[in-house]
Amino acid sequence: MHDTVAVIGLGNMGAGIARTLALAGYSVLGVDPAPEATERVGDLVTVVDLDTAVARSSVLVLSLPGSAQVERFVDHVLDADREHRLVIDTSTSSPVSTRELAERLERHGHSLLDAPVSGGPAGAWNGSLAVFLGGRDDAVAEAQPVFDAIAQRVVRVGGPGAGNVAKLVNNLLCATHLQIAGEALRLADAAHIDPARVFEAVNGASGRSAVTEVNLPRWVLSGTFDSGFPLGLMARDVALAAETARSLGVPSPLADVVAEDWQETRDRLGATEDFNRMAQPERTPQHR
Repeated sequence: MHDTVAVIGLGNMGAGIARTLALAGYSVLGVDPAPEATERVGDLVTVVDLDTAVARSSVLVLSLPGSAQVERFVDHVLDADREHRLVIDTSTSSPVSTRELAERLERHGHSLLDAPVSGGPAGAWNGSLAVFLGGRDDAVAEAQPVFDAIAQRVVRVGGPGAGNVAKLVNNLLCATHLQIAGEALRLADAAHIDPARVFEAVNGASGRSAVTEVNLPRWVLSGTFDSGFPLGLMARDVALAAETARSLGVPSPLADVVAEDWQETRDRLGATEDFNRMAQPERTPQHR
């Protein structure tokens, strides 16, 4: 077990991961320029600058907005020219970028795992995340104690980049299910039928999904819209899924339409709104 772990990015997810690691017995350093970062992690985590974190930690857990930030971080690690570092990237990033970064780090004696997560802020704070894992065997073995602390379920999908492919597939499906569930809600409403009863029936049949079983009753029909995952991030992930399909030469006409609608909804409602707003009953359908 590595005694000191650094968590780079102390937003809702990173702060929860950092505190969970500290409660599991790690000495945890945190890096985030936001003034409120220290308040998020409390006394359990020591907030330091990036140079200090890289110098003092052999395991570096990333919780960053996306590939651009991860790429800058890797540049920093390589510039430091230090001994072996294990980088665990829990961000949702481009699989193409991830594979290139893994090769660069490996040439300098470091390891990279793409380990995007599902479970939201609640999962980060209580150590029950689901991890989509990609990377080499030796890095996976080295990272196991960290995953034991922060995750309830870890699925090794394949080599570098595979974890991000799986996460993008997951979010593309979730986004598509949520979009069509919103249309189904409006259909039920127009027919003057209680949507809750409609989806009670659906959830006992073949049309059910995690969206109809969890998202609709918890955040949409309740009107709370407080899942902790913003609309802007889901729009970004769907766009990245469609972009990845294009880069691999895979036709994805439905994904392209879904991505377009999520971008429009983000622009109309605001990137910081809860992503479940996509299915809110009063949402105006788009006509193409």
